[in-house]
Amino acid sequence: MKLFFKEHIGLIIIQFIQIILFSLIIYLSGFTDLEIFLYGALLSLFLLVSYLVIHYFTSKSTYKKLTKQPTNLHELLESTDDKPLGRALEQLTKANYQLFMKQLKQAEENQENHLTFINRWVHQMKTPLSVIELTAKELDEPESANLREETEKLKNGLNTVLYMARMQRIEEDFHIQPVDLNKLIKEINHENKRLFIRNNIYPYFTNDSASLVESDEKWLYFILEQLIQNAIKYSVNKSNRIDIYMYEQTGRAALEITDYGAGIPEHDINRIYEAFYTGDHGRAYRESTGMGLYLVKEVIDYLGHTIDVTSTLNEGTTFKLTFTKTQTLK
Repeated sequence: MKLFFKEHIGLIIIQFIQIILFSLIIYLSGFTDLEIFLYGALLSLFLLVSYLVIHYFTSKSTYKKLTKQPTNLHELLESTDDKPLGRALEQLTKANYQLFMKQLKQAEENQENHLTFINRWVHQMKTPLSVIELTAKELDEPESANLREETEKLKNGLNTVLYMARMQRIEEDFHIQPVDLNKLIKEINHENKRLFIRNNIYPYFTNDSASLVESDEKWLYFILEQLIQNAIKYSVNKSNRIDIYMYEQTGRAALEITDYGAGIPEHDINRIYEAFYTGDHGRAYRESTGMGLYLVKEVIDYLGHTIDVTSTLNEGTTFKLTFTKTQTLK
């Protein structure tokens, strides 16, 4: 209604000016019958209102479409009325829809090609890394340890790239099933044992509850490994332990990973899940990319778990991962 009134406000103003000017001309010509003046003005207004009412109701669907906020693309293709404005709007909408769908299809194809390239590139890079690791075993210390350390950094970086690429179609990459947290944590600790030893940091794992939860094992492995590796990174030269504590809270499985290292500054703690945000520690720890916790939060939200963080600067950080009651199996 507002759009219709705004469109015809000029016509209404001009009509009133015409009535005034016509009446003035008749009056100046010597005609002074007031009843005729009023009759002519009312007749003119009646014709104007009749035209506006008929035009509004016959074009109502067009104005509704112009003012309504669509909730999906198919609403844009809904028919309006058979008037020239309605037909023109319908044709324009269909043309824009077809153009949009064409560009969307092209963007999806480009994204799919990019994802395929990234996956192949990462797997191709892992082959020479494996050869380098085998070669490093034949070298003497400390050259061997230094080389293995650098290859582990490269491997972690490649895995981050791979998981980032998979996030583009994460809904196709999930397989929800019962996961044994106890077993999963032991696998992660074993896989990262050289990282623990090299940094003189050791995990202390305590399990005070059943550990079977419903989740995606591959993505949950990625989440926990990221949190544990972060705990190691920010504990170097500050502490020689991290605590991994699993328990049940009001029927929900919970897992805490605590380090006693650098901690997170208060002004950074609300931004740690932002993509590429490294904060103050990004200057001190050059290897920080700001993508690890971003991916962790995105995956956790998609899985329906929750993550909380508490931290004190120069004292340590605790990340708490909580599963819902329906996800806690036993």
